[in-house]
Amino acid sequence: MTVLSDNLAKIEKRITAAAERSGRKREDITLVAVTKTRSTNEMNEAINWGVDDIGENKPQEIRDKFDRVLPVRWHMIGHLQTNKVKYVIDRVSLIHSVDSVKLLDEIDRQAEKHDKVMEVLIQVNISGEETKSGVSPDELDDILIYAGKLKHVKVMGLMTIAPKTDNSITNTLHFDNMRQLFIDIAAKKYDNISMSYLSMGMSGDFETAIECGANMVRIGSAIFGERDYSDKQTGKGV
Repeated sequence: MTVLSDNLAKIEKRITAAAERSGRKREDITLVAVTKTRSTNEMNEAINWGVDDIGENKPQEIRDKFDRVLPVRWHMIGHLQTNKVKYVIDRVSLIHSVDSVKLLDEIDRQAEKHDKVMEVLIQVNISGEETKSGVSPDELDDILIYAGKLKHVKVMGLMTIAPKTDNSITNTLHFDNMRQLFIDIAAKKYDNISMSYLSMGMSGDFETAIECGANMVRIGSAIFGERDYSDKQTGKGV
């Protein structure tokens, strides 16, 4: 056993327990291993230990690592500028961070070039923090209606990033509010919108997120350890 495999085993147990506490099973939860700054060696080791989904924050890292990583489902989870869509459109299975009509339009345009329908999540700024990306809950209806008219984009659910706080009660409230939005949207039956994924919860709060209804969690440091942002750990080397 390596440190990475041991960490993964512990995470699996914690996800399973949290899923059971919410009345679900482990297979109901998708684990996205966040590989920001991680080398392709680390990524391939995680895949060999059973990771099926990996998430990157930067389009450039997806572009640079893609051909040196074992077959896996890639997720774009970080803020995505319109001029970087071209780097990920033919490589990722799901874009988590859609937060504007402008970005939807560019994803639709690039996806058409590749004759594909790009699956996306709408990022919601559920906490209202000015430093967070995402649409406000009040804006969600308009962006979903707009997305439903696009031919090469399919909205598959919602994503949020909770505030960094030691107060688990605060994040429970945010996660509960996201779950309610998720339920309300599913009940409205928008055109071309599927509420399949509720992506919320990271290394510090994924158990709370699962207990509140998340079925996709994004975990990095709890699997790989704390990040080293020095030049040798950019993720480009192997």
